[in-house]
Amino acid sequence: MDHDQAAGPRVYGADHDDPHPYPRPGRTYRELLGGPLDGQLFDVTDWMPEELFTGALLIAPLGRYGPGGRADYGPHEGDPFGPWIWGGDTP
Repeated sequence: MDHDQAAGPRVYGADHDDPHPYPRPGRTYRELLGGPLDGQLFDVTDWMPEELFTGALLIAPLGRYGPGGRADYGPHEGDPFGPWIWGGDTP
């Protein structure tokens, strides 16, 4: 098993040269499923509970609209504690 597999999935927004782009203790994450950010984790530690129901538009350079485009991720069937599902890309 290589280092990346042992450490777990990457955290969305970690710099490409970050020596530890993986989950950190004491933080809260949502797994992103589907779309251009599939498999990454999104840090929601400082989010208000009601914000977890709305999801987020995340910058996705490899999405349909290229650099500057965004991917829409949100809770599946209103479950703010489970993974966030890709809803499509937007410019």
